[in-house]
Amino acid sequence: MNPLFAVWNFFATYILQKAPYMVGFLTLLGYCLMGKKWYDTLAGTLKAIIGMLILNAGSGGLTSNFRPILAGLKDRFNLTACVIDPYYGQNAVTAGVEETFGKGFSMAMQLLLIAFIVNILLVRFNKITKCRTLFTTGHVQVQQAATAYWLILFALPALRENNIALLVVMAVILGAYWAVGSNLTVKPMQELSEGAGFAIAHQQMFGIRLGYWAAGKFFGSKDGKEIKKVGEMEMPGFFSIFNENMVCTAILMTAFFGVIMAIIGKPYFVEAGNLTESTNFVWWCFDKSLNFAVYLAILQLGVRTFVTELTASFQGIADKLLPSSIPGVDCAVCFGFGDSNAVTFGFLAGLVGQLIAIIILIVVGSPVIIICGFVPVFFDNATIGLVANEKGGIKACLIIPFLSGLIQVFGAAFIAGFVGLAQYGGYLGMFDWDTVWPLFTVLMHYMGYIGVAIVVVVLLAIPQIEYKMDPEGYFLITEDYDAYVEHVAAKNAK
Repeated sequence: MNPLFAVWNFFATYILQKAPYMVGFLTLLGYCLMGKKWYDTLAGTLKAIIGMLILNAGSGGLTSNFRPILAGLKDRFNLTACVIDPYYGQNAVTAGVEETFGKGFSMAMQLLLIAFIVNILLVRFNKITKCRTLFTTGHVQVQQAATAYWLILFALPALRENNIALLVVMAVILGAYWAVGSNLTVKPMQELSEGAGFAIAHQQMFGIRLGYWAAGKFFGSKDGKEIKKVGEMEMPGFFSIFNENMVCTAILMTAFFGVIMAIIGKPYFVEAGNLTESTNFVWWCFDKSLNFAVYLAILQLGVRTFVTELTASFQGIADKLLPSSIPGVDCAVCFGFGDSNAVTFGFLAGLVGQLIAIIILIVVGSPVIIICGFVPVFFDNATIGLVANEKGGIKACLIIPFLSGLIQVFGAAFIAGFVGLAQYGGYLGMFDWDTVWPLFTVLMHYMGYIGVAIVVVVLLAIPQIEYKMDPEGYFLITEDYDAYVEHVAAKNAK
C-alpha cells in the first residue's frame, strides 16, 4: 500500500496541484488514448506544458507587479482591513482554522481529492447529470478547498466532531460546484472562441454566466440592430491609437495607476524596498504601468501555445473516458479570444466599482473594511467584461464589470465578517465566493442538513434546467460546434 500512496502523493503534489503539469498530463493521456505516435504525443505534451508555464508567467507577472501598489493603498492610509485575494484567503484559513475550529489544514487537501472524484463521476455519467466539464485548474482547487473547508466548518458545527461526515458533505458540495459551475461557462466560451473546445474552471463561473445573460438581456441586439463592441468604436483623430490593444492598455494603465502611485508617494515604495531613493519616481511609475501590457501579451502567447494541443488531445479522453466532455481551464485562457481591449476596459470598470464600494464601507463605518486584491479585480472583471462585450457591446463591457466590482466588495465584507475570516486578514474574494458561496453558507448555517440538501439539489438541478431549454443542442455544442451553429440558426429561423 505504501508504494501506491507514494505514487498518489507525488501525483497530488506535483501534477494535480500544478496547473501546467495537470494540463500536460491530460494532453498526454488524450493523445495516448487516440493512438498518436510517440513523438507527436511528446511534442504536444511539451507544448501544452510550456504554454501553461508561459500563461502562468504572464498571470504571475500581472499579480506581482501590481500587488505592491494595492498593498500601498492599505498601508499608506493606515487601513486595517481584509484583503480579497485567493492567496491571502488561503493563508487566512491556514492561520486560523486550528485556533478557531480545532481542526488541521491537511484535511482540506483530502477534501480536494474526494471532490475531484465527485467531479469526474458527475462528468462520466453526464447523460444523467448533464455535466460536461472537468475542472483541471489545480491551484484554484486548492484555494477553493481551503475556503470551503472554513465556510462549512463554520456553518455546520456538528461536523467538527465527525471527520468522515465532514469530508462527505464538503466533497459533494464542492465537487458539484466544480462540475456545475464550469458547465455553466460552456455556452459563453464556445461562442466567444467559436468552438475552441474549452470551458472556464475558475472562481467566477456563475459570474461569467450571469454576465453573459445580463449582457444579452439588457444590452443585446434589439430589432436586428448591430451592437457596438469595444473594438468597433470609432475613435476620432489621435484617439484611433486606442484601437491597438498594447497601446490602449499601456496608456490606460499609465494614467490610472500613475495617479494611484503618485498618491501613495515615493517614500512608501522606497521604505517597502520597491525602489531606491536615487530612482526617478516618474520613470519608475511609467515602467510599472507598461509592464501591464507586457505581461498581458505574455499571457495571450501562452494561451495560443497550449489551447490547440489541450483541446485536440482532450478529444481522446472524451471519446474513451468522458464522452461529450471538454476541459475546464483557467479564466485567462479566454483572453486570447474576442476583443483584447475588452479585457482592459472590463478590468478598469470593475476596479472603479470596487474602489467606490470600499469608500462606501469606510463612510458608513462598516466593521469589515475590504482592500481589493489584484487577482479578483483583474481576472474576474476582465473575464466578465470580455464575455459581456461579445454579447452586449461596449455598454455591457463597462456596466456589468462595474456592478461586479461593487458586488465583490460588499459580498466579501459580509461573508468575511460573518464567518470570522476577516480577523485573519484575508478572504478568497472572487465573484462566486462573494455571491453563491455566502448564500450556501447562510442556508447551511441556519437550516443545518436541510440547507445542505437544498444546496446540493439546486446545484444538480441547474444543468438539468439548461438541458431542458435546448435538448438537441446541449451536447452538440461540445461534440460538433459547427453543427451546433447550424442548429441555432435553424431554431432562430423558426
